[in-house]
Amino acid sequence: MRAGRRTVEIHRPGKVLLPGDGGAGRPQEYTKGDLVDYYRAVAPFMLPHLRGRPLMLERYPDGPDGPRFMQKNTPDHYPEWITRVEVAKEGGTVCHTVCDDQATLLYLVDQAAFTLHRWLSRTTAVDRPDRLVFDLDPPGDDFAPVREAAFLLSELLGELRLPCAPMTTGSRGLHVVVPLNGRQDFDEVREFAHDVAGFLAAAHPGRLTTAARKKDRGGRLYLDVQRNAYAQTAVVPFTVRARPGAPVAAPFAWSQLDDPELHARRWTVADAVEQARTDPWAGIMSRPRALGPARRRLNALRG
Repeated sequence: MRAGRRTVEIHRPGKVLLPGDGGAGRPQEYTKGDLVDYYRAVAPFMLPHLRGRPLMLERYPDGPDGPRFMQKNTPDHYPEWITRVEVAKEGGTVCHTVCDDQATLLYLVDQAAFTLHRWLSRTTAVDRPDRLVFDLDPPGDDFAPVREAAFLLSELLGELRLPCAPMTTGSRGLHVVVPLNGRQDFDEVREFAHDVAGFLAAAHPGRLTTAARKKDRGGRLYLDVQRNAYAQTAVVPFTVRARPGAPVAAPFAWSQLDDPELHARRWTVADAVEQARTDPWAGIMSRPRALGPARRRLNALRG
C-alpha cells in the first residue's frame, strides 16, 4: 500500500482482529484491512496528535481474545525509516517508536498495534509536557456521572482560564485535555492537576473522588490525574480500542456533551472519520497556557 513517499506491505489483510457488537448497521467483524483503511483515512487528523511523541503500542496479534502486548521498546526489525527516540528510565533507557507519518502509522497497524498510547511530552523536551490530561473514570456503566463531571471540570478550568477539550476514550469514560506551553516539568504539572481534582472533589464529595484505590471510592467517579507523570501515557485521539464494534477514542465539541447519544464508545471505525472532519477541537490545541497564572487563580479559589 502506498503511503506518502513509501510503500508499506500489509500482511494477511483479511485476518479478523475485532469482532462486531451486533449493532444495527455495523459490521459483525473488522479485519486488519478494515483497520488499515480506517487509519489511512483518519491519518490527516490523527498525525498532529502523534508527531514527535514517544509511543507505547498496545498490540493484539490475534485480536482482543488473544494475548496482549504493551510494547515500549522498538524491535530491531522495524524499518530504519521509522523514527525512534531513546529516553531515560530507572536503571537504563527505552527506545520508543515515534509515529511521524502515515507510512509509520500503517506499518504499526500491520503489526497489530492498532491501539496507540502517547507521551504527554515531545521528543524535543521529554521532561516537559505540553498536554495535561484528566481521566474521568466512572464507577460503573452509567454515563451520567461522567457527563456531569466533565461539565463541572470544564467550568472550573474556565474559571482558571485554561482552554480544554473533551474526548471519549472508546472504553468507559472521558479525557479532558489541556494544552500547555511546555515550560513546567512533570512534577509541577501533576501536582497542579492533583490540586484541581482535589478542589473539585472537595466541592462535590458525594459524587467525585481522587481516591486511587477502588475500595475507597464509594461509588463515586474517580478524577484520575496519574497520567500526568514522566513516562506515563494517554490514549491517542482517533485510536481504535480492542473492543467489539471497534470503538474509537474520539475528540468532540463541548456542545456535544448534552447529546443523549454520547457515551464512551459513541464513535467507531464506521463514523469516527466523519467526526474528525468536523474539527471538534478547532483552535483549542493552538492556545497553550502556562500554569503559573492558573495556579494563582486556583490558590485564590481555595482561600
